[in-house]
Amino acid sequence: MTEPHSGHTVEKIGGTSMSRTAELLDTVLIGKRRGAELYNRIFVVSAYAGMTDSLLEHKKSGEPGVYALFANAEGGWSWGNALNAVAEQMYAQNAEIFSDEGARQTANRFAQERVEGVRSCLIDLSRLCSFGHFQLQQHLLTVREMLASLGEAQSAFNTAMLLNMHGVTARFVDLTGWRDDTHLPLDEVITRAFADIDLGSELPIVSGYAQCSEILMGTYDRGYSEVTLSRVAVVTGASEAIIHKEFHLSSSDPRVVGVDVVRVIGETNYDVADQLSNMGMEAIHPRAAKSLRQADIPLRVKNAFDPEHAGTLIRSDLRARAPQVEIVTGLKNVFAFEFYDQDMVGVKGYDVGILDALKRHSVWIISKTSNANTITHFLKGSMKAIRRVESDLAAAFPNAEISLRKVSIVSAIGRDLSGTAVLMQAIKALADASIEPLGVHDLIRKVDLQVVVEQVDFEATIKALHKGLIENWAPAQREKLHAAA
Repeated sequence: MTEPHSGHTVEKIGGTSMSRTAELLDTVLIGKRRGAELYNRIFVVSAYAGMTDSLLEHKKSGEPGVYALFANAEGGWSWGNALNAVAEQMYAQNAEIFSDEGARQTANRFAQERVEGVRSCLIDLSRLCSFGHFQLQQHLLTVREMLASLGEAQSAFNTAMLLNMHGVTARFVDLTGWRDDTHLPLDEVITRAFADIDLGSELPIVSGYAQCSEILMGTYDRGYSEVTLSRVAVVTGASEAIIHKEFHLSSSDPRVVGVDVVRVIGETNYDVADQLSNMGMEAIHPRAAKSLRQADIPLRVKNAFDPEHAGTLIRSDLRARAPQVEIVTGLKNVFAFEFYDQDMVGVKGYDVGILDALKRHSVWIISKTSNANTITHFLKGSMKAIRRVESDLAAAFPNAEISLRKVSIVSAIGRDLSGTAVLMQAIKALADASIEPLGVHDLIRKVDLQVVVEQVDFEATIKALHKGLIENWAPAQREKLHAAA
């Protein structure tokens, strides 16, 4: 077992990047490395792009995959056809990766074994739950875990085999618990898996999903691979965690503000990473970041296809040299859920009732504002779930007026937004672009400034704030604004 902070790295590769395996060999996995340079690294890999969508449900459109069809009792056996489609998707991916016939057959046999094992399990479970004593609902989280792990197991197995074919001593580290009858804590699962691995001479390729007593899917849903990354880094005593994406962590979306003006962020801290997660632009899952912070392990976000670039370093102790916005990002299709009740003044408990309903229907809270008789939550979720929240609250608070409208939120984020300069310049930038905000949230914490705008003003607001707060944020201008304040 590796001693704490021995100098090795733990690196995660996302699904979109994994689908470009041939390019990864020339950049992240091998590149110009030779001999000992290939080792003292651990890779945690996600399923190939689109695979988890097919196994569970489409992350954006909600189109049902195997899990969603199986969970819907009215779906009958349609999940079986969806599982057949997943198998064909896996075989097609294998054909794209392996030109060698023997390797391709080995990869297909592995995929087939896993798929057919899951099929048998689901058939048995369906039969069991046809009896009234057994309720399918009680087993669905386990089913979701088992299905999700198929994609990660395939990509990890394939990557290890591919590296061995290229002369690298790689080992497939399967944390998915396939045919394992024990449920151990995650740290113990990792400790056992790495007990006999010599990081100086072997390159472990680890499945992004880990079966453990904490049940990662139940807490993190599809953010589990970053939790696996963080705990592998902590348990093995890594010197650095690295997340490889298909793009740089930049000052904004280059497709919106333009490739010529966007800037790669060289460094920031975990506080900024948390704000990004809240805006759906995850550098890392907040709970995964917590493990790295507590262990004092820095995180680096890199572009998998730009290996010479150092990427973005994220550490707890990276303070800003001066107040400045680092990133402008946002969310479209946000629901402004306004709860108004004149009886609210001086009465406690309204917040609790609203939060209980939102939690019960799994609606994501981005932010909220309140005054004497109104509480507005800005929410991300399905209209169906939010309408259920509205129905519950209407029944619980019959005198309340509840309104719902779609808006967009754009957030300017930085390690230090103190003083009035950032707020003043943001208002000026919006005015110059003829954008009238519906609301502005400038909190005491001074790490983000949120602007609520109409849906049609979303991209224009991002462009305006990026131009005013990043592109034109010269030191001389900053001093002028401070003086005016």
